[in-house]
Amino acid sequence: MADVRFQKVCKTYPGRRGGAPVSVLHDLDLQVQDGEFLVLVGPSGCGKSTLLRLLAGLEQPSTGEILVGNRPVSQLRPAQRDVAMVFQSYALYPHLTVAGNLGFGLRRSRPRSPLEQLQDSLHQASRRLPSALRLTSPRETRIEGRIGEVAAMLELGPLLDRLPKELSGGQKQRVALGRAIARQPAVFLMDEPLSNLDAKLRTGTRAQIVELQRRLGTTTLYVTHDQVEAMTMGHRIAVLHAGTLQQLGTPMELYQWPANLFVAQFIGSPPMNLLPVEVVGPGQLQLEGHRLPVDGPLAEAMASRVGHQLTGGLRAEHLRLAPATNRNLRASVSHSEALGNEQLLTCRLEAGGHLVQLRVGPEEQVPPGATIHVEADPSGWRLFDSSGTALPRPRSGAQEPVLPRL
Repeated sequence: MADVRFQKVCKTYPGRRGGAPVSVLHDLDLQVQDGEFLVLVGPSGCGKSTLLRLLAGLEQPSTGEILVGNRPVSQLRPAQRDVAMVFQSYALYPHLTVAGNLGFGLRRSRPRSPLEQLQDSLHQASRRLPSALRLTSPRETRIEGRIGEVAAMLELGPLLDRLPKELSGGQKQRVALGRAIARQPAVFLMDEPLSNLDAKLRTGTRAQIVELQRRLGTTTLYVTHDQVEAMTMGHRIAVLHAGTLQQLGTPMELYQWPANLFVAQFIGSPPMNLLPVEVVGPGQLQLEGHRLPVDGPLAEAMASRVGHQLTGGLRAEHLRLAPATNRNLRASVSHSEALGNEQLLTCRLEAGGHLVQLRVGPEEQVPPGATIHVEADPSGWRLFDSSGTALPRPRSGAQEPVLPRL
């Protein structure tokens, strides 16, 4: 087991056809704790997969240093870094059986003498002969024992003699995971490993990966675009945008206290509702002539910003249907999405014509075109200044991640 540290890491690719160099990562500082499951999220091209490839040794950083434990690894070959990577495309060897794929990394973990190579070859060639005629190799015996352990852990026992072309997508993914687990590395790297699976299979495999990581306690970096994966799998989430780290925190910390407008819009489904508001007093906002109260930690911070134009954010659950009063916001329903246990309404506010989304119970009858009144939860407001930075800045460490006991 080991922690992982990225210290001032930059990655720049040379420009194509004489063009300007392309900078993918900018002075990235990031520490992953020993035994932590860290999820990396961000839009396409933000540098998530590049970060994994730098740690795996498939790319070299332009500047900066990467450490696994206390050991700098930027100048080491991939095989020397003690990390294992699970790719989006599975990357199984088509000519090897499931057992062969699981043991591939083990058989190449260290150099062998010609005599050891001969012993291993004779062991594999005679394994199906009667016991009296078999030639055993201690090394192959250990590898086969490890393959059996991993196969039992991932329920791959009946599939050990199959080729990858004879497996389903979920089975291939389990084999790819097993190949990484078999080596018992210090760090797991997973680059969107579930993106090729259907929705039902993703749910089951997601739970299996979380349980495996909790059982093994191996430091894991996991790249995904999926909001549900990010919120449910990781101890912490790192949000990247344009090669810079936007925020690092627990899933609920990022959801409840986004550091800036980008995180507010990127984390959560649906994204946070954003409205232009003006501070008109301590604990008082104004939206197009409507005064709206603010409670909680933001009320005090607003006292010094009277007259400032800010961006106010509200999650869908912080807007609710309310009686028709002057205080509440009048809106017309654009459309509704029935999600079984709730409905997600998209409405256009009469004040300013802003679109907002709110959650209502499944029993509510609100057809498109209906007029409703909406009340904002005073404790649900999040405020952002003209630069997009949250006011006040989120309190880091408010909720520490619970890591596996090692």
